Amino acid sequence: MQPLRLRSMANPFPIDPNEHDRFVLRQKFRMVINEYEFSLPGGDGESPGQVFCFVSQKRFKFKEDIRFYTNESKTTEVMRLKARQRFDPAARYDITDSDGNQIGQIQKVFGKSLLRSTFTLYDANGMEAATAAEKSMAVAIIRRIVHLIPWVENFANWLPIPYHFVFRRGETELGHHRRQMFKFADTYTIDLSADAGRTLDRRLILATAVGMDALQAR
Repeated sequence: MQPLRLRSMANPFPIDPNEHDRFVLRQKFRMVINEYEFSLPGGDGESPGQVFCFVSQKRFKFKEDIRFYTNESKTTEVMRLKARQRFDPAARYDITDSDGNQIGQIQKVFGKSLLRSTFTLYDANGMEAATAAEKSMAVAIIRRIVHLIPWVENFANWLPIPYHFVFRRGETELGHHRRQMFKFADTYTIDLSADAGRTLDRRLILATAVGMDALQAR
């Protein structure tokens, strides 16, 4: 696959995600809705640096509807993640730019996800582009057991349990999505350095990263 040249001149991000390989996703503490911000990594490679995208889940929607903006003012929308069906654990989610142009889709693989969360990523033409699956089956099962323990389930997301996904195309690893440990707010490092040719649309990966948190009520 050839490197991507996907920047939209009509509706660009403050920076072009397709020109970068590493990102930091941080969830903002909110009581009612999910909100996040994306940044490039700081000097240590883990802490947030330049913020370039603010993400907010729409309130009171029967179908999941998550919007991506250039900043917290929400005046300029650059991307959207929206479910095709309501209340469907295997629903496909469309990722579009602000003009409604298709960027791609993501879909949870329901059967595999019973033990290890797994997603299929599709490109703008509806073709499978990659998968994202929890790296460790053992850790995935432990995480599920912890959520079933009375009282402990209320604090499960605060426990130092790894939350690590691997992006693959076939048997080829393209990148990683890792939860940073011991953070008050969920913070993730997304590293696509292994996709040296930048064959994966970074916007698709950013939307998937948000989806893996928000759509699983993390």
